Amino acid sequence: MLGTSREAFIESHAVSSYSLIATARCALPYLAPTSSITAMTYIGSRKVVPNYNIMGPAKASLESCARALAYELGEKNVRVNCLSPGPVRTLAAKGIKGFSEMQRMASERAPMQRTANMEEITSSATFLASNYASAITGQIIYVDCGFSAVI
Repeated sequence: MLGTSREAFIESHAVSSYSLIATARCALPYLAPTSSITAMTYIGSRKVVPNYNIMGPAKASLESCARALAYELGEKNVRVNCLSPGPVRTLAAKGIKGFSEMQRMASERAPMQRTANMEEITSSATFLASNYASAITGQIIYVDCGFSAVI
């Protein structure tokens, strides 16, 4: 953290947090009542994850923005939530030093002894976008095989 420049701090928050506000603002005229906005976050928002660095505070900011937007857009019946999968091998994960070890550790510690796969994550996102989740807003939904419950 101490090696983070002001520019890197601002950029990480712009990409991970402010982008939700900007996207919601642009999408709002096109959103019907009962619409849903879902952002992707990570457990590093509330727990220290080695090598996740400035992204932890940036994801915490994202989650706070999601709650504030859920409040603000609630009167329009637009829901805002965050989906928090455990460590998943993505392009972004390639930039995290020791990611393979992080994924192995999550699999070992999670009550289900594995990490969620892409199908499970996308099914959860589909659920949040559906009317089955019509009363869910301002929430962080963990799709991590229980990992967040035990760390």
